[in-house]
Amino acid sequence: MSNWLTPDWPAPARVKACVTTREGGFSLPPYEGLNLGLHVEDDPQAVERNRQLLTTTLGCRPAWLSQVHGVRVVQAEPSRVDEADGSWTAEPGVASAVLTADCLPALFCDRAGTRVASAHAGWRGLANGVLEATLDALALPPEEVLVWLGPAIGPGAFEVGPEVREAFVASQPEAEQAFSPSVDAGKFMADIYQLARIRLAARGVTAVYGGGFCTHSDPRFYSYRRASRTGRFASLVWLAD
Repeated sequence: MSNWLTPDWPAPARVKACVTTREGGFSLPPYEGLNLGLHVEDDPQAVERNRQLLTTTLGCRPAWLSQVHGVRVVQAEPSRVDEADGSWTAEPGVASAVLTADCLPALFCDRAGTRVASAHAGWRGLANGVLEATLDALALPPEEVLVWLGPAIGPGAFEVGPEVREAFVASQPEAEQAFSPSVDAGKFMADIYQLARIRLAARGVTAVYGGGFCTHSDPRFYSYRRASRTGRFASLVWLAD
């Protein structure tokens, strides 16, 4: 599809990755386009047709998850749907995939092109360590890991309460720099990309790319904060045969 995204990162040639947009697909308003989330109130048959279109277009087998804003990371397996918020694989042709609509999708690979992973990081999962759990599942030296941060809600739109700020700052005081006061008293504007980079750097992972998107302001993407009845787009990474 013409406006699907290809991550801009120095991954090995056999590492393939893609982020879908609303372009294409069979879903009707308000899910109009390529909604890939079965857990929303869209027509399940339309979602299945959308998923088949994705599979045919990319030529890989996505391993879908039942995401719960947790930190569990599993080995990607297209034949089942695990309750988890991240997956990894070393099997060619199997895509590690996450669905989002404001939460942060993070894609991982190693410099040798032997393993890939993806993680779904809403603020709860991010604060509780879903990125770190994904690194643990990959079991790679941190200097060998590359990470690409996909489309998420931008710092100009992500207003949070003081409990969110405290959840990050309590364990990492440097996370304070990712929050700025909102025009609404007692609230803060949060930079989810900066928070992710801080947490990855604490684990020695500094080859981090992407960021700079805002799902809330970019109509190419689904956004829960923009419209609570909405679909989900996918971020996928896989190894070519």
